[in-house]
Amino acid sequence: MDSLIEWYNNNSHGIVGRLISFAIILLIGGIAIKIIMILVKRTLKRSKLEKAAHSLIKSVVKIVLLSLLGFIAFSALGIDVTGAVAIASVASLAVSLSLQNAIGNVIGGFTLLYTHPFHSGDFVEIAGESGTVKEIGMAYTTLTTPDNKLIQIPNASVVESEIINYSCTGTRRVAVNVSVSYVHDAQKVIDALKEAASVEGILPEPAIFATLTGYNEGSALYTVRVWCNTKDYWTVNFAILRNVKAVFDREGIEMTYSKVNVKLDK
Repeated sequence: MDSLIEWYNNNSHGIVGRLISFAIILLIGGIAIKIIMILVKRTLKRSKLEKAAHSLIKSVVKIVLLSLLGFIAFSALGIDVTGAVAIASVASLAVSLSLQNAIGNVIGGFTLLYTHPFHSGDFVEIAGESGTVKEIGMAYTTLTTPDNKLIQIPNASVVESEIINYSCTGTRRVAVNVSVSYVHDAQKVIDALKEAASVEGILPEPAIFATLTGYNEGSALYTVRVWCNTKDYWTVNFAILRNVKAVFDREGIEMTYSKVNVKLDK
């Protein structure tokens, strides 16, 4: 052991010693980064930050740590880090000009973390795409659609787009529109719609609302509206649609549809 230490001291200022120092720094630094990342992961789990943002924060921390390790390790090789920083600054400027979209996505990710337009698990509509927020990454926000597809939207596009958050208030209004023949009494149709909308999952307040909303060519337009918890939206919506058909059939109420009259001359 003593001979090994003596050999290292004799060669510590030479290329061999520098390479050994470089390897030791990388080894110890790599272990330290793994430990720090584990601590960061545990801290994020205990924090109140959105789970969707965890991957972004971990990615940024890891990049910073790896950069610091690189500077320290190259310093051990005798490389002038100050010059390397200057070169890296010029290179980063050139890269940034060619990667404006990627940098915009990263900045967009931090903007989303600061403004909190949605939370993990919220059902949202962004840039024409709908789904549940799964993750805010370094460059993309990931949504899971109701049919279990993953959609990745660039963070820059998310920030610039109109965001519709269906989960933020906890409740949603279900509206079902129908067109009915003019031969039926309006109050009878309204009463039938209210009956059809009395399904499991609706909230007692606001009360069920049904009314005549307008007139179309060959039909009268009606709507029925109820409120429910956000998680029950589609269940309530589909249940009302089924009930409308059943109640209308029972009451003899005819819903209109497009017809084509064909006249044949002899």
